[in-house]
Amino acid sequence: MSARTVDIPQSVLEDLKNFRFKNAKGTTAISIKIVKSSLTMAVDEEFEDQSIEEIAEELPESGPRYVLISHELVSCVKLSGASFTHTSQKHPDGRISYPIILINWAPPSSPIGLMTLHASALSYFHQVSEVSKVLEVRDGAEGLTTQAVNEKLLGN
Repeated sequence: MSARTVDIPQSVLEDLKNFRFKNAKGTTAISIKIVKSSLTMAVDEEFEDQSIEEIAEELPESGPRYVLISHELVSCVKLSGASFTHTSQKHPDGRISYPIILINWAPPSSPIGLMTLHASALSYFHQVSEVSKVLEVRDGAEGLTTQAVNEKLLGN
């Protein structure tokens, strides 16, 4: 018997591996949900070439998700006054990074039982997904923005 509250089926592990090694340009994401009846995780949705804000609008307001987002690393540079410019973070050899960040999507309108399962499985999913940065989003689509992801990835 497994000591974990929620199991991750082999098919989901394979989907996570395929997502990690995909050579997609732009922003891509995979959303994972907990199936309460079987206490397992399942792929909920995959997103290709959408903005972070568009992905946030597609996520449910009534259920938690683990969302892996591959996103071009962009820094925000302040110009004179209040204006900002966004620049790609290129490596010295010209490569552009597409790091993966884990979004812990936990909207406040989610059922308590599902939120408890979600919270208990977060550490295990974080370990399995092999992602170093986690962004907690508890206030819905307003909390998941390109700026919030860039700041987390850049360590601000």
